[in-house]
Amino acid sequence: MRGDGTVDAVVVGGGTVGGWCAWFLRRAGLARVALVERAQLGRGASSRAAGMVRAQGGTPWAVRLGMWSQEFYRSQHELVGADSGFVAQGYLMPAFSESQVEDGKARVAMQEALGLDVAWLSVDEADALLPAMAPHRHLGGSYAPGDGYIDPPRNVAAYRAACLRDGVELLEATEFLGLRRTGAGGVAAVETTRGPIATDRVVLTGGPELAEVGQRAGTRVAAGGARHQVAVTGPDRRLAPGRVRMAFDLAEGIYWRPEDGGLLFGMSNPLEEPGVAKDVDWAYLDKVRRRLAELVPATDGLGLRRVWAATIDFTPDHLPILGPALDEDGAAISGVTVASAGGHGMMWGPAVAKIAADLALEGTSAVLDVSDLGLDRFDRDGRSRLAPDPIALPFPERTNH
Repeated sequence: MRGDGTVDAVVVGGGTVGGWCAWFLRRAGLARVALVERAQLGRGASSRAAGMVRAQGGTPWAVRLGMWSQEFYRSQHELVGADSGFVAQGYLMPAFSESQVEDGKARVAMQEALGLDVAWLSVDEADALLPAMAPHRHLGGSYAPGDGYIDPPRNVAAYRAACLRDGVELLEATEFLGLRRTGAGGVAAVETTRGPIATDRVVLTGGPELAEVGQRAGTRVAAGGARHQVAVTGPDRRLAPGRVRMAFDLAEGIYWRPEDGGLLFGMSNPLEEPGVAKDVDWAYLDKVRRRLAELVPATDGLGLRRVWAATIDFTPDHLPILGPALDEDGAAISGVTVASAGGHGMMWGPAVAKIAADLALEGTSAVLDVSDLGLDRFDRDGRSRLAPDPIALPFPERTNH
């Protein structure tokens, strides 16, 4: 730290949300912005994600967050001189029952009304678009040609480069310990292992560790962590470009996309206890592979080139958290904003980061009305008053916090 150690804003957490939030705050005109990260930027789930970026959300909030984030990814190079490698590859969400067809068509109508380029494809149309899929195994599906994916490590490199270029003070290997409060109930400083940083504006992020970050700050956050597994098959000519696109078997919680001539696929087990888990669950991976082989026959018996697991964050209603930190009495802690992408860091991360920066500066955001997405929607047991977003991985319904 330079000078007297006073900064205009401190962002806690160096993942996708925290990294881009710090840059947005600096770009908005704050002279000194510090980003506090206890390890290295992006070392957690941000560098281990699959990079899926879709706007086919199940709620208007999710659709708008996805659309804004996609536009940001497309304009990154012009804005920061680096980018996250966004590829608009097209995303199919097939239906496997009549009820899924009905729900899917209703979602398409909602998404179209918000301006998303999306359509319902018949069985024959979907089979023609994705010839690598087993024909007539589904009942049609929604398809958005602008949905795509990014390269997660490249995304981390992009926000690091943006922060360094524009003067964000990156404090890696620096652990957040808590807040020093003012007598009026606001914040006076952030306590860290490097010592206190004087500030009256703080944004708390943290991915799977956000509940712990919140506890240290004196607020309860209904966010948890769960194991997420990703694997990449070997190459096969039947998975060549043009034969396979992004897809999501929503009922089984399996998604996939092309990767280096093979298929990248990811999953989470809804029956698992929430918590930190970074080892591969080979038995569950094998179960998912059997389902994947039914839908994409070329993967049957195909070797795996890479397999990894990471703890990623989730919220009980699969929606983001954006709003002020609350004390034990439910009163807002002045100057402290909480931001979580609810397990959609790559997908919603830039939009969530921009909204968090706006809230920290102005208390509102033109990106999205988030008045219903704050911590006050959860009761003391972490139950949300909002209906969950139906387009999400089947994470646990409780956080163990």
